[in-house]
Amino acid sequence: MPDIHNILIVGVGGQGILLASELLGAVAFEAGYDVKKSEVHGMAQRGGVVSSHVRFGEKVYSPLIPEGEADTILAFEEAEAQRWLHFLKPGGNLIVNRRRLVPPIALMRDFSYPSDPVERVRERSGRVIPVDAMKFAKEIGNPKVENILLLGTLSTTLWIDAAIWTDTIRKWVPKETVEINLKAFDEGRNTVSWHQ
Repeated sequence: MPDIHNILIVGVGGQGILLASELLGAVAFEAGYDVKKSEVHGMAQRGGVVSSHVRFGEKVYSPLIPEGEADTILAFEEAEAQRWLHFLKPGGNLIVNRRRLVPPIALMRDFSYPSDPVERVRERSGRVIPVDAMKFAKEIGNPKVENILLLGTLSTTLWIDAAIWTDTIRKWVPKETVEINLKAFDEGRNTVSWHQ
């Protein structure tokens, strides 16, 4: 493991990014690492951009990931993957949810939504893992677990034992949603092999 591992989670308000970053931080802490994180909510409740920096290692001093040093970007929305690509280090992982949430500004003439953000990032990045998280979340019975499914995919790029992830999920999600969240996490772990 490197001295400090950097994961940037990005997307649009309402996608569960903040819970995902809390869970990731808790998992890293339970695995014995020092953890720092920073979030930018902006107009999150109105469909605005949300980003969360999560850093963990033996000792972490700053919560912010410098540009070009993210080991992994977990993008909950396609265009956000493209927008934040400059944070990814050479050879880093880019996990992209195949979901488009077109912001209100894109409906006006001042801005146009990229035609195929995943292809654009594939041209400029090393390892791109596209995941249709909403499709899989609906198949297992609850579209609200899309974020946990994406964490399952993220977990396959890390060395932290799956049991730590599942124990942490059990502690953090509402009791009545534990089983569906664990199912989503497992589904996310299984989908990654289809895209390598």
